[in-house]
Amino acid sequence: MNAKQWLAKLVSFDTTSRNSNLELIHYCKDYLEGLGVKCTLVHNAEKTKANLWATLPGEGGVTEGGIILSGHTDVVPVDGQKWDSDPFTLTERDGKLYGRGTCDMKGFVAVCMSMTPELLKMKRAKPVHFAWSYDEEVGCIGGQVLTDFLREHKIRAEYCIVGEPTSNKLVVAHKGLFLYRVCVHGKAVHSSYAQTKQGCNAVYYAAKLIVKINEIAESIKFYGMQDPCFDVPFTTMSPNLIQGGNALNTVPAKCEFVYEMRYLPEAEAEKFEERIKAYVNDTLLPSMKKAFGDARIELEKLSKTPPLKDANEKDPFTLLMRQITKDSTKRKVAYGTEAGQYQAIGVPAVVCGPGSILQAHTPNEFVTLEQLDECAGIIRKAIQGDGALARPHL
Repeated sequence: MNAKQWLAKLVSFDTTSRNSNLELIHYCKDYLEGLGVKCTLVHNAEKTKANLWATLPGEGGVTEGGIILSGHTDVVPVDGQKWDSDPFTLTERDGKLYGRGTCDMKGFVAVCMSMTPELLKMKRAKPVHFAWSYDEEVGCIGGQVLTDFLREHKIRAEYCIVGEPTSNKLVVAHKGLFLYRVCVHGKAVHSSYAQTKQGCNAVYYAAKLIVKINEIAESIKFYGMQDPCFDVPFTTMSPNLIQGGNALNTVPAKCEFVYEMRYLPEAEAEKFEERIKAYVNDTLLPSMKKAFGDARIELEKLSKTPPLKDANEKDPFTLLMRQITKDSTKRKVAYGTEAGQYQAIGVPAVVCGPGSILQAHTPNEFVTLEQLDECAGIIRKAIQGDGALARPHL
């Protein structure tokens, strides 16, 4: 199958992060094993999802070293979005391929899968590894499980390309991400007793904490570390989900919200976290307890995705990728990827893939056929060039 045909098949699997990705993973696994490629599945604890690790050996059957081509198989929901066509049926219009995940990032996976027969026939001194993960969209969960597995089993590679949508431009750094859940517990009472000691309004105190988070975020923006190479050049904090109360005439006993911190690679992100904890413990919670002695505030870190620190511009692979993409820009992005996880286990990584990040997560998401073809050329040249590089893996 060519890349378009592969993409049509991959899009047909509804791998929204809340769903299992096993049907897609087994489809890829069965195809690869049919070509003689050794595959390993690395499951989540519940065995409902899996990462796929597949190695196309180099000459002489060598399986260590070489390049990782990394992509995630999950997609974001289409709930509430208005699409002009079925988001899980690939639709072509004017050279654009529409469907959920076409851009982010099944397009890259489709290109790699379609190139498998070519890569197996190619004379390569080094192996090529496919790494297809789960739950990237909800905190790079599968990527962490997979990189932990690689480190534990001493499976070694030299370089990694994460094929997130960059319009096939080279990204050499991205921010890290902390994701937090905050649950404020007060005391319910009829709303006619609001602002008395009969109740404790959880929504009110959650709002005060959100205001404090925004104050800290604003101080970081104007007085904190800046890196002008990033599209958003400072660390950001943003509450993105909130839920509280159960009736319009009841003082709410519970309010829960989720906020994120996207931090510069060199920022001391833990210090911002400590400022929030200090405000909760020293100011907000004592105020709540005056109204309700059993009041409490729970702060939970849901996930931590490491940043991709600046690629070494003298590294042969970085130089090779700059030559291939004809891209000399020191491009850094505010969104996160699994590249930081590979870098954290000693594998130098860059981000480069088809599609625009502006299309990711949107209704009528698309990738162009031209971008898919260009991506195939980049992968081909990267693999051919990688064979001439000599770099010992740490």
